[in-house]
Amino acid sequence: MSLVVAIGPSSFAEKDPTPLRLLEDAGIRIKPNPFGRRLTEPEIIAHLAGVDGLIAGLEPLNRTVLESAHPRLKALARVGIGVANVDFDAAADFGVTVSSTPDGPVDAVAEMTLTALLTLARQLFPTNAALHRGEWVKSIGLGLRGATVLLIGYGRIGRRTGELLQAFGAQVLVCDPAVREDALPEGIRAVTLREGLGQADAISLHASGEDCILAAPEFKQMKPGTLLLNGARGGLVEESALLEALDSGIVAGTWFDAFWEEPYHGILTDYEQALLTPHVGTYTTQCRLQMESEAVKNLMRDLGLQET
Repeated sequence: MSLVVAIGPSSFAEKDPTPLRLLEDAGIRIKPNPFGRRLTEPEIIAHLAGVDGLIAGLEPLNRTVLESAHPRLKALARVGIGVANVDFDAAADFGVTVSSTPDGPVDAVAEMTLTALLTLARQLFPTNAALHRGEWVKSIGLGLRGATVLLIGYGRIGRRTGELLQAFGAQVLVCDPAVREDALPEGIRAVTLREGLGQADAISLHASGEDCILAAPEFKQMKPGTLLLNGARGGLVEESALLEALDSGIVAGTWFDAFWEEPYHGILTDYEQALLTPHVGTYTTQCRLQMESEAVKNLMRDLGLQET
């Protein structure tokens, strides 16, 4: 009997079929995502029926889901870095090996973070909108040379974002309790969260996990007119506190690529100063191919097949 692998991400191999061919060439039967979107808990339970492995996205992979797939499901390979949607204790209990692709998203997410920062800092959207209305409006924005940018979280993506910011001449601060000052590159300084919030012209979130980092007390410590970037997890920011900060001008502009609930239809969509993207930080041709191919190879390894 041939192995069966279910596909979770709706965009898997959308631009390049190479990852699917890796599975097919190994004699694996593929069970595609039937809905073309992120699967709900009942949907992923049904999707995992009779499946040996899962190419995983952000669908819920909790104890209930993994127990439903036991004992046949042996491995799941996450396309991406974050694995907060996976219950690791349950995976261990049910003999499911879990892997991820932590290197693939680094450049794509760092590039998009910088793109969002430049877009907000130079006020490209309001000036573009004005010109489309026939209005010739000139706005003075923020340049990156000499600007202070606080990175909250300094893992792979945070480090790459810092490198790009330094190339533009920004002053980079890092808040990450796991990072020592003497381990930072030249010109980058470690600070406490309070110190960083009070100095930053822009703040970029790159922390892991789901615990809230920026709530009402933290917003009060920011400089008026701060720019806030979140390409990590929606739960890192308290939504109501962010809305108050936007209303008061403490936050002049914000970019979110990850939300509290997805798809997101919340009140932040009513704010013109909010740049919102549908969790597409990794959506470059190069990044998707690298992550998907690596996930397939991880899965084949964990299912006991020789990598191709």
